Amino acid sequence: MKYYIIAGEASGDLHGSNLMKALYQEDPYADIRFWGGDLMQKVGGFLVSHYKERAFMGFLEVLKNLNKLLVFIGFCKKDIAQFKPDVIIFIDNSGFNLRIAKWAKKQGYLTNYYISPQVWASRATRVKKIKRDVDQLFVILPFEKEFYKKFDYDVTFVGHPLIDAIANSVPIDESDFRKEHNLGNKPIIALLPGSRKQEITKKLSVMLSLVNDFKDYTFVIAGAPSQDFSFYKNRIGDLNVSFVDNKTYELLSVSYAALVASGTATLETALFKVPQVVCYKGSFISYQIAKRIITLKFISLVNLIMNKEVVRELIQNDLTTQKLKIALQEILDEKFREKIFLNYFDLEKKLGGKGASLTTAKSILSNLKKS
Repeated sequence: MKYYIIAGEASGDLHGSNLMKALYQEDPYADIRFWGGDLMQKVGGFLVSHYKERAFMGFLEVLKNLNKLLVFIGFCKKDIAQFKPDVIIFIDNSGFNLRIAKWAKKQGYLTNYYISPQVWASRATRVKKIKRDVDQLFVILPFEKEFYKKFDYDVTFVGHPLIDAIANSVPIDESDFRKEHNLGNKPIIALLPGSRKQEITKKLSVMLSLVNDFKDYTFVIAGAPSQDFSFYKNRIGDLNVSFVDNKTYELLSVSYAALVASGTATLETALFKVPQVVCYKGSFISYQIAKRIITLKFISLVNLIMNKEVVRELIQNDLTTQKLKIALQEILDEKFREKIFLNYFDLEKKLGGKGASLTTAKSILSNLKKS
């Protein structure tokens, strides 16, 4: 079978790579052409476009780069038409993927979507378009199936792929890891400021402003695979801060606490059982637009899934040195940490067991055989 997969961002690359492994397991002769990243490329197939080329974040940033995005969309359509896949698999990345899905459905392609666009967060009217343009939607959050049921759309809950990704990560020896990266013996506070330049720039400076107030801890920046060290170095300056490149899971596995940009990383941090503070700060215009269309009580996946505040969220103007300092002091307190750990264990139960990627791959192949 011929599969065309479109993923964006580091998280899409991760989930796409695991889905590709499962597809090859179920269909050894699979011909896969994809938009993704380094992890997907390591699995096999043919990389058409790297997600780094389309790493725009926020409403304002997308508008500024609209012409580039339109060129990518046009190229993607032509590439699909030449490849003639048996199925197109979209992974998250709704701004790009929903436009392709609309075209693909009209062209008669089988369309499957893995990891739902966050229509439950804003613009729920998009459900009508998804229902129209997507033959099968595979969701990974427990509340999504009920959400879509309100729109008479039967979707498939497959569990969360992060359960598999973390379970399959290679265990490390903490002592060796610390020696390799010169991290000393102090408890580690991981800094996860995001993967795009815009979000890193907005959040990292506030995170780094705490370094001199917590000298009994080692602050370590988790470098994103999409950014060079020089980009971080210019922001670190003379501060006593360590840096680990493209080893976020290894870093989280030895961390005592973390300051984390909102997004998938909040869930990853929770699954590694690391107490965290969630940080968000966007451009003024992007934030003003988001504030008016997003209807959720929380922004972190941890709190959304649990439907209560498990981890502290500091959003936009609340992300200040003083408030972040207080929040960090909280999660370093033993009694406070115990409450977080109990909630983290409940969170993991809600996410379902292992096998999200394999379950999805089997369903996709089953759909293909029926079509």
